Amino acid sequence: MKLVIAEKPSVARSIANVIGAKEVKDGYCEGNGYLVSWCVGHLVEPAHAGVYDPKYSKWTKEDLPIIPDVWHYVISKAKQKQFAILKELMRRADVESLICATDAGREGELIFRLVYKQTGCKKPFSRLWISSMEDSAIKQGFDALKDGTEYDDLYASALCRSKADWLVGINATRLYSALYNGSLNVGRVQSPTLAMITQRAEQIRDFVKEKYYVPHIQCGEIDATGAKTFDPAEAERITAACDKQQAVLRSLISESKTARPPKLYDLTSLQRDANRIFGYTAQQTLDYIQNLYEKKLTTYPRTDSQYLTLDMTDTAAEIVKVVLKLPFAEAIRDELKPNVTQTVNDKKVSDHHAIIPTLQVGIADLTPLPDGERNILYLISARLACAVSDPHMFEAVTAEFDCAGHAFAAKGRAVTAEGWKAVEKAFKNSIKEKSDDEETEMPPLPQLVEGQTFLEVQASTSESWTAPPKPYTEDTLLAAMERAGNEDTDPEAERRGLGTPATRAGVIEKLVQKGFASRKGKQIIPTERGTALISVLPEKLTSPKLTAEWENTLTEIARGKSGAAEFMDSIAGYVRELVETVPEVTNDQRSRFQFDKPVIGICPRCGGNVHESRTNFYCANKDCGFVMWKNDKFFRDKKTSLTPRMATELLKSGRVKAKNLYSPKTGKTYDAQIILADTGGKYVNFRLEFEHKGKVFKS
Repeated sequence: MKLVIAEKPSVARSIANVIGAKEVKDGYCEGNGYLVSWCVGHLVEPAHAGVYDPKYSKWTKEDLPIIPDVWHYVISKAKQKQFAILKELMRRADVESLICATDAGREGELIFRLVYKQTGCKKPFSRLWISSMEDSAIKQGFDALKDGTEYDDLYASALCRSKADWLVGINATRLYSALYNGSLNVGRVQSPTLAMITQRAEQIRDFVKEKYYVPHIQCGEIDATGAKTFDPAEAERITAACDKQQAVLRSLISESKTARPPKLYDLTSLQRDANRIFGYTAQQTLDYIQNLYEKKLTTYPRTDSQYLTLDMTDTAAEIVKVVLKLPFAEAIRDELKPNVTQTVNDKKVSDHHAIIPTLQVGIADLTPLPDGERNILYLISARLACAVSDPHMFEAVTAEFDCAGHAFAAKGRAVTAEGWKAVEKAFKNSIKEKSDDEETEMPPLPQLVEGQTFLEVQASTSESWTAPPKPYTEDTLLAAMERAGNEDTDPEAERRGLGTPATRAGVIEKLVQKGFASRKGKQIIPTERGTALISVLPEKLTSPKLTAEWENTLTEIARGKSGAAEFMDSIAGYVRELVETVPEVTNDQRSRFQFDKPVIGICPRCGGNVHESRTNFYCANKDCGFVMWKNDKFFRDKKTSLTPRMATELLKSGRVKAKNLYSPKTGKTYDAQIILADTGGKYVNFRLEFEHKGKVFKS
């Protein structure tokens, strides 16, 4: 008997169905010589500091640094039953070996290995390494199982990452929380990311706008512009000199240019486009693509590659045929002549290839998909169609004029072959949306001839203001995180920048949830608390250089080219130096994190002020006990939560309309009226009202 351990129940059921383990038991499936069970994410986690010594239950600077000699791990209470089931299955006498079927990546390896170690299991195990949950991919994966020991270096890298994050996070968070009498959170990826957000806010705040002037001449249909100047007198002088004068076309340069098709999506580029086009947060996109993967509609999401492998060429060609049958492709399916080979590059695929749809898209009923998942599926499909299309070709024309001794220029563009742009336009037309930063197409210039003369041109001056940098959106923040520290990173490193494709969304969410950053529409801006935190942290915690160095070494450990012990010694030394070199803090400085909290509304029980915390909205009167939890009741799924605007409306009128509430049972989203039905007990109650065909239904 072989025991297969997956990361999630849904994945385990898919695997069980393929290999014939169809008898459902409590916490596992059985059949055809297999037992198939699951971990429910991270079953085993690093123990909190208090496990090592009771004195660590209190946060004091004197007890730092905390550097365990022997690491301890715990199982959360909510997951103890499943851990006990796995432990029992591993110890069954008829189980001869195991198969690790957790997600094929660094974190998936860590999830399985920690359970394996915690149970004390010594039985041999193999590794299932797949990039798709399609039945055919699972079968092929089981036919090509690898010896589990081949991934020992990957596990060592994952374990080092986990321990290092714990050491820096625990010690830095306790250190600065104790120094400033506040609940602060410090981390080796979180802090540099927050620093970038606050730095951009400072650049915007300190920006001093200046008016500038651009002279123009109108040559027939052509508006030609001169050099920008900040001197209004100079602009006026040029305009006066050129008005009603003769302009001569001195130069006409025409260049044939080619825009190559975009690469396929990796997770970060997908999250960026989903934010720009649909306004989805990075975490929402990750949730949607994970669901699509588990429904066998897309390949593995947590990838940093934008290419396919050579052995996928034929399959990818079949997938393109499926994609061209989707609604958005109706306008271009007859013209597209796909070339899959331009998406293939074995050297640029490490653990997983790029994200693409699967053949399952052609036979599955896509109607029940929630809107978010369908949008992401079509976005990935459109990118595949773009990537296999012909290049976009155009003629770029620059016309240079001379008028009264001053130079002016006009540019135009004439498309000679739409290529992949036709696919992109078809997709944008299908969603009937225009992104905020979508460029306006440059029109072609009229027919011109060098030496051509324009008589009595009209001259004018336009006025504009210099613009500050734009606040980060999740699109641009993800891009900045991906580039951060790259000048300090090995060009051959598999993972570059702050965090990894799989963790960046969580970092952004944590900054928002902990109150260090906030969302304003698509923008990510620092809060007063976040700005204050960055102001007191040393550069070694806010610079992306640290995480760049870490990722270099972790990549080398995963390749078997660097030692885990040496890496952990360096982290321990870093933590000791951090604690020993922290400057003294005055009593006045200790209070810098005590902010006046804004009032969300009036408490319906006692009339006190209601404030917002990271997890709830609470009455300032401690004897009252009124609390509305952000993720309570109808908000338990992380795809939505009770926002300050909704809380204000509930407190004011007792009801608020909520969109895109998520049902874990059906996997669908729905709209409803949320009614505040407080009965004065320990917990605040809510109920729902739905409207269907003009009738109101109450929950």
